Amino acid sequence: MSTSSLADRLGTSPERAYLGAVAAAALALAAGALAFPEAVYDGFLWHYFWGPVQADANSAVCAIRPGSSVEYLYSSAECAAAAEPVAYPGYTLVSEAGYVVTLLVALSGVVLLLQRLDIARTTDFFLALVPYFFFGGALRVVEDADNAMEASLFGYPLNTLLISPIIYFTVFAITLAAVVAVVSLHRNGALASTERPILWIGVALNVVTVGFLVALALAPDTVVTFYAQVIGVILLGTAVTTAATWYATKAAIPWVHSGTGAAGAVVIGAHALDGVANVVGLDYMVALGAGPNLVPKHPVNQFIVDTAGAAWPFLVVKLVAAVFVLAIFEEELFEESPRYAVLLLIAVTAVGMGPGTRDMLRATFGI
Repeated sequence: MSTSSLADRLGTSPERAYLGAVAAAALALAAGALAFPEAVYDGFLWHYFWGPVQADANSAVCAIRPGSSVEYLYSSAECAAAAEPVAYPGYTLVSEAGYVVTLLVALSGVVLLLQRLDIARTTDFFLALVPYFFFGGALRVVEDADNAMEASLFGYPLNTLLISPIIYFTVFAITLAAVVAVVSLHRNGALASTERPILWIGVALNVVTVGFLVALALAPDTVVTFYAQVIGVILLGTAVTTAATWYATKAAIPWVHSGTGAAGAVVIGAHALDGVANVVGLDYMVALGAGPNLVPKHPVNQFIVDTAGAAWPFLVVKLVAAVFVLAIFEEELFEESPRYAVLLLIAVTAVGMGPGTRDMLRATFGI
């Protein structure tokens, strides 16, 4: 039985086969949008993906698409009475499913890129990218802050680069540029290693981004404030829940950590941050004297909060999910496909730390 890949059988490289498949899918989607604009573009692409970004970027309650134009509505009553398609800021189950598919496709491409660059064989590369997960959430809060200000610093359409899902591509492009630049300098002998410079570039990005938010909070006549008690409670809660989960699973089911080792603590911590930030932001802002409680931004935690009447079950779900994911990372996976394993670690950490950082900083700066 032949073990050759599809790319080998087609007589091309894996990179070209991947790019060809992605291009074919994109062309098919574009052709469908041209042939059936109301069904494919208006009813699907715009309704679930681009329309919510436009509504969010223009601070509207919703956006509608009568004919070929886009209009923005600023009252819930008008949105409820409008004819479909009506796009609301934020995520839906359809859009989140689409983003999952996009993520899986992107991961395949990134694996090929890492192979081409000959990097990411160990968890050291994963740890070097941790600041970029935080940076993605912090950059999203910059747009939240700009959206809350009377005089916007980033007008439409520039602000769409900082709104989900476009911000994922923005952060990916910045991260990719940093990695490629460092690898190039390393190969030219200008840098002794790759992981440490990548790490420090990520730290610098966070200093600039969070520093911008602090500057807004310190400026006179601003809607951005700073609640030290909020970030203190969230960080303490994250540390406690991460440590408790880590030691409890090490004692009861130690095999869960056999593949990831210490890197597993980062995965648990990322999802603990997301859970704790939601609990504090949604349920305890008033109790902490930090203004009104925030509202959920994702359908999953919205559903959990609506069903349970509180946000703490979301924290439990996040911790259970993190432990379940760690169980998948067996030692054989790192031995047989180290880059794929590292990339999966990056993905599962990013989907926890990115939203968690955004929720933590939104609560901290009162936006």
